[in-house]
Amino acid sequence: MYIKQVIIQGFKSYKEQTVIEPFSPKHNVIVGRNGSGKSNFFAAIRFVLGDAYTQMGREERNALLHEGTGAAVMSAFVEIIFDNSDDRFPTGKPELILRRTIGIKKDEYSLDRKNATKTDVMHLLESAGFSRSNPYYIVPQGRVTALTNMKDAERLNLLKEVAGTQVYEARRTESLKIMSETKNKREKINELLEYIEERLSELEEEKEELKDYQEKDRERRCLQYTIDHREQTAIANELENLAEQRQTSVDDTDGGAERFIEGERVLAEISAQISELKQQMEFMKVDKRQLEDERKEATKSRAKLELDVKNLKDGQLTAQQAKAQYETELRTLQTSIQEHEDELREILPEYNDKLEEEAIAKSEHESAEATRRHLYEKQGRNARFRNKKERDDWLRDQINDSYPQLAKIKALRVQNAEEIAELEKEIAESEAEIERLREQLESRGASEDAMQMQVEHAKADRDRLMDERKELWREDAKLDSVLSNAQSELRQAEKELAQTMDRNTSRGLAAVRRIKQQYGLAGVYGTLADLVEVDGRYRRAVEVTAGQSLFHYVVDNDDTATKVIEILQKEKLGRLTFIPLNRVNPKKVNMPNANDALPMIERLRFDSIYERAFQQVFGQTIICPSLTIAGQYARSHGVNGVTLDGDRSDKKGAFTGGSLDTRHSRLQAVRNVSKWRDEVDRHRERSVEIKSILERKDQEITQAVGNLQKLEQKRQQQESSYGPLRQELRSKASNLDNKKDSLDKKRRAKANIEASFKSLNDQQAAHEAEIASPFKKDLTAEEETTLKNLVPTVQDLRRRYSEISSARSDLESRKTILEIELRENLRPRLDQLKSQEFDNSERGGISLGGNVKEAQSDLKRINKALDAIESKLQETDSQIESATTSIAKLDNQHAQTLADQAEIARTIEKAQKRMEKSIQKRRVLTQQAQDVAARIRDLGLLPHGALEKYEKLKSDQMVKKLHKVNEALKKYGHVNKKAFEQYINFTTQQETLTKRREELDSSHASIEELIHILDQRKDEATERTFKQVSREFAGVFEKLVPAGRGRLIIQRKADKQADGEGDDDSENDNDDEQQRQQQQQRRDRVENYTGVGISVSFNSKHDEQQRIQQLSGGQKSLCALALVFAIQRCDPAPFYLFDEIDANLDAQYRTAVANMLKSISERSTQSQSQSAQGTSSANGGARGRE
Repeated sequence: MYIKQVIIQGFKSYKEQTVIEPFSPKHNVIVGRNGSGKSNFFAAIRFVLGDAYTQMGREERNALLHEGTGAAVMSAFVEIIFDNSDDRFPTGKPELILRRTIGIKKDEYSLDRKNATKTDVMHLLESAGFSRSNPYYIVPQGRVTALTNMKDAERLNLLKEVAGTQVYEARRTESLKIMSETKNKREKINELLEYIEERLSELEEEKEELKDYQEKDRERRCLQYTIDHREQTAIANELENLAEQRQTSVDDTDGGAERFIEGERVLAEISAQISELKQQMEFMKVDKRQLEDERKEATKSRAKLELDVKNLKDGQLTAQQAKAQYETELRTLQTSIQEHEDELREILPEYNDKLEEEAIAKSEHESAEATRRHLYEKQGRNARFRNKKERDDWLRDQINDSYPQLAKIKALRVQNAEEIAELEKEIAESEAEIERLREQLESRGASEDAMQMQVEHAKADRDRLMDERKELWREDAKLDSVLSNAQSELRQAEKELAQTMDRNTSRGLAAVRRIKQQYGLAGVYGTLADLVEVDGRYRRAVEVTAGQSLFHYVVDNDDTATKVIEILQKEKLGRLTFIPLNRVNPKKVNMPNANDALPMIERLRFDSIYERAFQQVFGQTIICPSLTIAGQYARSHGVNGVTLDGDRSDKKGAFTGGSLDTRHSRLQAVRNVSKWRDEVDRHRERSVEIKSILERKDQEITQAVGNLQKLEQKRQQQESSYGPLRQELRSKASNLDNKKDSLDKKRRAKANIEASFKSLNDQQAAHEAEIASPFKKDLTAEEETTLKNLVPTVQDLRRRYSEISSARSDLESRKTILEIELRENLRPRLDQLKSQEFDNSERGGISLGGNVKEAQSDLKRINKALDAIESKLQETDSQIESATTSIAKLDNQHAQTLADQAEIARTIEKAQKRMEKSIQKRRVLTQQAQDVAARIRDLGLLPHGALEKYEKLKSDQMVKKLHKVNEALKKYGHVNKKAFEQYINFTTQQETLTKRREELDSSHASIEELIHILDQRKDEATERTFKQVSREFAGVFEKLVPAGRGRLIIQRKADKQADGEGDDDSENDNDDEQQRQQQQQRRDRVENYTGVGISVSFNSKHDEQQRIQQLSGGQKSLCALALVFAIQRCDPAPFYLFDEIDANLDAQYRTAVANMLKSISERSTQSQSQSAQGTSSANGGARGRE
């Protein structure tokens, strides 16, 4: 075993944690300058292993803590880790961690990171070889100097301490103390025996006179006993009569009490019924007030609606008359328009035919005129040109000049055709749009009816939802009142329940319910009272059996119980007892199989998963008809018995019984709390549900109102859109007429363009034909003939064209007049009439048409609501009347019950007064009986036949005879009446004390023998230790000083010289005979020892040796070191620690000491020990230690 690591923190100069490692299993040296912490390192190890730092005060502990700049150090520790591979420490581990922590108010040890006591640590160190009687495995600074300066007597005490004589001395001191106490007790016993002998001699003289006195006194006691016995018998008979009377009164009182309790229960039920009926009646009155208010509002609404309906009907009649006049005018106008349109339709075909004829005539006329003009021009041109070429060139120029004009006309023709097609398309679209607008205007009545129907449905939905919300409001108000009442009842029930338990339990139960919900603990089931159901007849027996266990909380396992308890402790919420089902193992009980012993567990109803918990509390209890039977079963079967009245017999023999207040039941209180808690939870859930429904209903009403507003807005928009629609219709009709006019113009332009196009084409054709013809100065005969024929033809065509154009103009004038009449007069008037119709609809349509229906629908709805309200009012009045009747009946029943209760109370009071008188009389008789019994007891032991001797005498005769005997006894007033008793007592005490004195004498001899044995063992240990140390000292000194010789010398009182030759023989002589002589004389020699001297020689083994007082300082130190090494060899330790033991040695002896340490460390390698050395130079520059 050796030290592997040392950890220091906060100890002296080591503020921060310092780890010193590694260490050699053999020899370790620590060197450093002065102030580097060598001594503090040594002190740290000594702090853990040595006994130098024991029983320290506050200031001494504070001195070990680091002091310096910075934050103050409040605690320090030193930890040593040992290599325990040789199992020197009996821990079974390869290493041992030993730590000592010190603070201003603490001093603690730990082994392998676990707390340990100082005693455990010291025992562990001693088991490893660190002897407390031989502390020289640690040699601090100054220890060598102290050994050097020791006197011989101190050195002898040192050897005795090493030998372990302190144990013998302690036991010897204790034995001497006991022997002294024994001597004092013996002396006291001797004094008491002398006193007892004197008193016995005095009592011998008093015994004769006492015999006469005893004869008279025996006669007196017989007479007195006979008189007292007769009085005692009479009192007992009277007490028995009183007991019978009391039992009768008790039975009557119990019956009256039961009737009174039953009456109280009935009163409570009646009061509860009255309270419930009054509450219901209040609800009904509230409903009635609300219904009356609703009826009042509905009546007002109905009156207003009836007036509105009347006004609307009157307005509707006026509107109908105006509508008839309007329809007549409309029909007249429509007839006129129809006539104009018919005439226009008749004219249009003829007009169109004339247009076509005019166009044909114009075309023929222009064609003939163009041919004639061409011939005249050709005739004139022939005279202008000299030859064909000039003519052809000019004609080609004309043809070429006509091409741009022809192209322009073609472009105009295409453009005109496109414009005509576009106008025709637009006219068709406009006509379709106008037709759509006319249909839309004509269908407005159906749209208004559909919109009105949607508005009415939306209003009906809104009214239905509002009625449903009113009902919900009424139910919510009722629930608030019911919930408030239930909460009040719950508080009262919880208050009554809290009175049956202590405050901590009450707070704990409330907290566990909250914790269960907050943390979602499904394994928290409830109290036994919550989980059980009991019939009323067994309730009192169950409550007495369970006691406070009724409020023990059942949980699924101990983890759940631990978690809840931690929360209760953390939040300081009370205190409870928990029953974890996984930990409960109820014992099986031999239950009696009899009709008068009912197992209580069979009379309880609970879930099977809680069976263990109920078996634990109720499994060893039976229900018996009487306490006597319960006690018999308790003794015979080892079970607890309880009666239905709550009297209990414990299996250990205790009986519990008496009166119980049956009005306050824990189980009933729990049931009441559970009942009202369920009521509160149910009403609260319903209230939350209703509020949720109300929120949804509000949203539905808001949505319904929004839909109604949207429909109203849409209807208003629809109604207001007819004016713009008519305006749009007029605008589109006007636009259509303009487009038709433009179309006519375009068509006329088209005819002109076609004519121009044809003329140009004909001219080009003529020029081209002329170019192809030969050049002549005159026209050809054919051309001449043609020209001649064209003159009358052109005139005819012109005349025909003029006639057709005139007819077409007349038709066009008539058509224009008709169109203007339709467009400017008739159709605007029709639009005006229709606009008037729309305006009338807008101004009065809703109020006269739709509003009448709407008002009638509202009136019908109001009437229906009023009928429902009247029906509810009648039903409510009937219910109020019925409740009033029931309350009156219950009040009468309550008053009658109160009167019965008062009568029962008076009866009970009278019975109690009789019982009180009986009790007072019984108390007097009992006192008399006690007095008589006390007198009989005072008479003491009576002679045989004392009662029969005077049984036949009358009481007055016995009184006279007793008086005579008492007079005779007065003569013996000076007699010691206790002489016999005192004589016997003193004789007994004498025997006891004599026996005790003999025991003390025997104990004294045993103690003396023990002291002799202890002295002998102490002397043997001292002799043995001296021999071992003396032998080891000689060997060690010879190794340190090879040329010298050293020895230890025992000094005696009779030996005045210091040579000690005879003592030296004790070390080397091994003759058996001499050993036996020494064994006989050892005790005398040890008691005569006065000291241990040291005699050495440094120069020769044969020179005269010197005492240690004659040596130099270095030689003294060497001798002291030799003594230390010798002691260590006698009682080896696992390792040694030296601090500057070579301070006074020169180089030669320092080398010798080093070699000695080396040899020790080499030997320790084999035994797994460890050594350490410290060296110091003159300037203190180096130091080593382990």
